[in-house]
Amino acid sequence: MTIPVQPVVLSGGAGTRLWPFSREAYPKQFLSLTGDKSLFQQTVDRVLSTDPEDGHLEFLSPLIVCNEIHRFIVAEQLRLLGVEGSGILLEPVGKNTAPAVTLAALHAQESGRDPVLAVLPSDHHVEDVAEFQARMSKAVEMAAKGDIVTFGIVAESPETGFGYIRRGPEIEDGVYVLDGFTEKPDAKTAAEYLASERYYWNSGIFVMRVGTWLEQIARHQPAIFDACKAALAASKRDGDFIRIDKEAFAKCPSDSIDYAVMEKLTSGSQEGPRGAVLPLDVGWSDLGSWPALSKVRPRDGDGNVTIGDVFLKDTQNSLLYSQSRFVAAVGLADVVVIETTDAVLVAHKDRAQDVKTITEHLKKANRSEHIFHTKVHRPWGDYESIDNGQRYQVKRLTIKPGATLSLQLHHHRAEHWIVVKGTARVTRGEETFLLTENESTYIPLGVKHRLENPGTIPLEIIEVQSGSYLGEDDIVRFEDRYHRLESP
Repeated sequence: MTIPVQPVVLSGGAGTRLWPFSREAYPKQFLSLTGDKSLFQQTVDRVLSTDPEDGHLEFLSPLIVCNEIHRFIVAEQLRLLGVEGSGILLEPVGKNTAPAVTLAALHAQESGRDPVLAVLPSDHHVEDVAEFQARMSKAVEMAAKGDIVTFGIVAESPETGFGYIRRGPEIEDGVYVLDGFTEKPDAKTAAEYLASERYYWNSGIFVMRVGTWLEQIARHQPAIFDACKAALAASKRDGDFIRIDKEAFAKCPSDSIDYAVMEKLTSGSQEGPRGAVLPLDVGWSDLGSWPALSKVRPRDGDGNVTIGDVFLKDTQNSLLYSQSRFVAAVGLADVVVIETTDAVLVAHKDRAQDVKTITEHLKKANRSEHIFHTKVHRPWGDYESIDNGQRYQVKRLTIKPGATLSLQLHHHRAEHWIVVKGTARVTRGEETFLLTENESTYIPLGVKHRLENPGTIPLEIIEVQSGSYLGEDDIVRFEDRYHRLESP
């Protein structure tokens, strides 16, 4: 009998400990940190390419749960994979993993089937993909029989930055009863966990039938079940996106899968399905810090990882990442140096976990470097800030073939557009005309306008803004193919 499997990819993290590369508007799961594809794309690839020889598993199109600000990034990265998702659920507010999975399960139930959910965080690195897929197949088979399975990462060191899973008696060869979860331990306790060989790092990966999960969340956390059911019932379809009702979802308690359900299914529990732990030894990393990234990238003879235009002299065990400029290091050891177009991070590896204090400082200072890169992605392409000063700003716009910006106006700024590459169709007031390379036009303050790329190659525009206020919120939209009349 074929077992239908519904991958559910959770993509709500901000990845603040990988600042300045990872930022709220474009966090680490969408970055290509370990290869040509992003971590999000690798996650989707890993599960969809799971194909047992006898073909008894049917992996369905992935269901994604993310927040609204990332919706177009998710859609574009799926498109680049050639994958059509089962749906992109937009959480109006973060409520942790239990509500996210409940929304996904309720949506999957609408198909009339009872598939097995394979719940996956979107920001993990896996070295041995074949072994991961073999263990996933095993977990699906157990879940199809009624178990709720979680993967326990075989611990390599006494890490204090991870939660842990404790195993109980062996169920069958290499699979154990779930005996409990523990929070991040101190160094002494983590060492004891490692020595006992009964503890694993908590992967955040769960496998269970839709019906099993909904039954358990309704029994143990009825407030979560009821709020998610109401929020999904009141949701609105918007192209590829399913907008979860904000008012109903706001009433949902915030809780993790671990606390909401899994702790009720440990070896001491007498009710419900069996909680199971499947050990996973696949070269796993959550890439939760810069030193973690350096462990999975190729190193030179002195233990250094270099990416970009970098020169080293008498430097050991360091990570240097250059995005836009030449970076040189002399006589250093155990440091992290990360260069981007608008920020530079220099830290000792032992203090890399404290990077999140920088993003906290930026928030308190009402700055934007923790939110946006200089290149900001939009559904029509992207724009990059080149220069700015008092009452002016210069941007480079790249518009994808066939894409169209919204029909809009600005109350506080005028714009001058110069075509660098491609052909632009410009709407300015009541007139519409074409511009080709080296041609330009002027958009006065308060005039409705639109920019389109009717061609087959990317359109590149230099935009010079001038005025009393140049913020992105000075946009009044009248028409927008991406349904952004009330959102960015």
